[in-house]
Amino acid sequence: MAVNTPPMYTDTPLSLIPTPKFQTGKVRTYGSGASTWASLLTIVVSNQDDPFTIEASHMALSHNAFIRGFNSIYQQAPRLQTSTDKTDFVSYSLAWIECVKTHHQYEETELFPNIDKAAGKTGLMDGAVHEHEAFYSGMDRMKDYLVKEGPDFSATELIAIMDSFKEPLHNHLKAEPSAIVALAKYSTPENPIDILGIADAAGKKQISLGFFLNTVPVFFLNMETVTFEDGMWHGVFPPLKGLAKTVVNRVVPMWHSSWWRFVSCTPEGELKRLAV
Repeated sequence: MAVNTPPMYTDTPLSLIPTPKFQTGKVRTYGSGASTWASLLTIVVSNQDDPFTIEASHMALSHNAFIRGFNSIYQQAPRLQTSTDKTDFVSYSLAWIECVKTHHQYEETELFPNIDKAAGKTGLMDGAVHEHEAFYSGMDRMKDYLVKEGPDFSATELIAIMDSFKEPLHNHLKAEPSAIVALAKYSTPENPIDILGIADAAGKKQISLGFFLNTVPVFFLNMETVTFEDGMWHGVFPPLKGLAKTVVNRVVPMWHSSWWRFVSCTPEGELKRLAV
């Protein structure tokens, strides 16, 4: 390898999250809301089929894109030399912040309230909301610092800010998929919860043209699928194929292309070398 060749991206300092689907199948027992005969019935549902396990796995994969984005910023910040690199890097970092915060805001305003509504309960995901609050202030400090300093930012200062919230962020990203799996107990034959439909409808409401052009690539281009969990998600999640996949992974990133050179993955879903 040439002396000036950047190193490969690595999954550090934050580790990736395994998906519930990859980890295990599950045994599902209907809860107390079911009829007498149903309450005695235990149904073995494979992890390929259980909708709560599938939705939790999709969430874990999304969280891994946030983790790779965090790691790519953390690893590349000390390596930047030119003002041009730093200016583009600031825009990339701000896009990552926007992506993560938008995801959690849509959960709080759309996903979680609609889960409560479907279950006939309140506050089922309050634990996740409190976890969000534990790292929001750190992300706000990161954003404010980058906006204020621009290309004059100090890598040491930026990493110190990231260190201040990386643990609560990582703890939340690890915990939330399990909380989604646990919601299965509220779905009964009399009151089934369409968790996949709820999540899909809520997710669509966070997309705008500006978000699509200025933020979405930081999500899709930090999605490694070729080797993660033996490639079981490659071509499966994100659920994009053909022209749609080409548009999202190749056409849209042509807008602000200099920002997206800092991502961790190729459009094909493979890890790549750092940009600098």
